[in-house]
Amino acid sequence: MSADRLGFGVIGTGMAATPHARALCDLSDRIDVRGVFSRNEQKREAFAAEFGFPPADSIEAIAGDPDIDAVILITPPNQRLDLVRIFAGAGKHILMEKPVERTTEAAEEIVRICEANGVRLGIVFQHRFREASLKLRSLIDEGALGDIGLVRASVPWWREQSYYDEPGRGTYERDGGGVLISQAIHTLDLMLSLTGPVAEVQAVSATTRFHEMESEDFVAGGMRFAGGFPGSVMATTAAYPGDAESITLDCDKASAHLQSGVLTVNWRDGRVDQFGETGGTGGGADPMAFPHGWHQDLIADFADAVRENREPGVPGREALHVHRLIDALVLSSRERRAVEIEISTS
Repeated sequence: MSADRLGFGVIGTGMAATPHARALCDLSDRIDVRGVFSRNEQKREAFAAEFGFPPADSIEAIAGDPDIDAVILITPPNQRLDLVRIFAGAGKHILMEKPVERTTEAAEEIVRICEANGVRLGIVFQHRFREASLKLRSLIDEGALGDIGLVRASVPWWREQSYYDEPGRGTYERDGGGVLISQAIHTLDLMLSLTGPVAEVQAVSATTRFHEMESEDFVAGGMRFAGGFPGSVMATTAAYPGDAESITLDCDKASAHLQSGVLTVNWRDGRVDQFGETGGTGGGADPMAFPHGWHQDLIADFADAVRENREPGVPGREALHVHRLIDALVLSSRERRAVEIEISTS
């Protein structure tokens, strides 16, 4: 580990890699990207040239480089487990795109591997780092809103059929599912970070007539939180032309509505406060229509966690909670019954 900059490797150069690359460029005074690898040599070389990063010839070259302290994994979920074994075994800290893996069992295995090898594992849930999200978190922690009485989460997104025509997209083999694990997972994770865990769900899921795909593009359900209050969730990629996801917390002293990077607080005494700045979230036809500043803050936090030998802002074990919620929603729909979720402190 350099006294000035940490060495990072980047694995994967697909669509989701662009905001990471832009963030890393802005963090060049703190992070030195020492290698980029993709199995597609042409894409690897083009990506490296575009952002001024050195290409790497192999996974082993990055794993074996003593000047690389950490790696960012931006591969499809079905490639994660083997890569984590390699990099954790080489003592590299790991920052990884969501989801942790395709199944909760595989995600738990990834967490165990990293813990056994003494490396930090962070998950890219960048919406936690938005200004409005941080403000809502502070209002909850301060008790300013009072107790939560109701939670409403909505992800009314749109994807063209061409999005699902990419080989493997929306399949259980590559992605682990559809709208829940690929899109709504961000909103569900942010919700859980604000509300605490869900204890029980009852849901219905479907694939609408607008998409040909293996998994679901619509889910709606009721939730009972461990805190005793109810809630609802709706997530889809079939809501043309797509709108921003939102989370609303109805509390004793106010209703807090988080949408498009803006937090609106409607106080019971008639006051209205707003915090944050409007920004795209990728809810429409272009899934990458959002700024990279949230990635930048998340990557900076992860780098600080490595330097300070502490947990990152979104540690791998904490990310298991959203996987268990997704599992319960899918199982509830499949078996047409309420499903309880085991509340774990880990």
